[in-house]
Amino acid sequence: MSSRLVGVGVGPGDPDLVTVKALRVLRSADVVFLPVMDLDTPGRAEAVVRAHLGADPRLRRVVFALDEPAGAPSAARESAWDAAGREVAGAVADLAPAGAVADLAPAGATVAFATIGDPNIYSTFTYLAQTVAALVPGLEVETVPGITAMQDLAARSGTVLVEGTESLGLLPLTAGLDRLRQALADHDTVVAYKGGRVLPAVLRLLTDAGRLDDAVYGAGLGLAGEDIRPAGEVDAGESAPYLSTVLVPARRVGRGGKL
Repeated sequence: MSSRLVGVGVGPGDPDLVTVKALRVLRSADVVFLPVMDLDTPGRAEAVVRAHLGADPRLRRVVFALDEPAGAPSAARESAWDAAGREVAGAVADLAPAGAVADLAPAGATVAFATIGDPNIYSTFTYLAQTVAALVPGLEVETVPGITAMQDLAARSGTVLVEGTESLGLLPLTAGLDRLRQALADHDTVVAYKGGRVLPAVLRLLTDAGRLDDAVYGAGLGLAGEDIRPAGEVDAGESAPYLSTVLVPARRVGRGGKL
């Protein structure tokens, strides 16, 4: 039986939003890796996992490039991803039965990697999995979906994401403001992630597009001091966390108008 690497989505920050399947995988895994910026500082995913598993000895921090400064060279990011991948691959090797360590072909080990949100939506789990799979022949890579920030923000703010035939555009603001401008033109509802560094420019763009009044801003979802409010109440001079979300709902006239 091949070993498994499972990317487990643990939601945006509220431990109550972890799925039953995610908890089952986390509780049954041989090792659970928790991505952090440095070994002395717990990350958001760790806080969620420990709310359920406490001081479980299977939990292990791994330094990962979660939030690189703007303009950071891609080579530096990839080096950090590869280093984390080698550490995870090493754990798989350690779990292998005697005689299998040399070729990294363990039988039946399950290694979980906790990630905020969903492991298939703008998650760095993908990069780590590529490295580990290259080092561990026959490795099975799986994912457990998690609740996303846009779903949590929609629920907490009472905002309907899409209905009827409406389309939804999701993009990271690291892609640039032109992409946001185009998304507003192409889609009914638009959700923008990772916008803290350019939030003032985003607010100006939404104002110019006539979409600010209905937009919602969210940061630190599920954490102490979370910030959820109408985007129009955010001061253009405020600083915002990198992992901020702006939700711009569709313009609707009446019930079922776009069925």
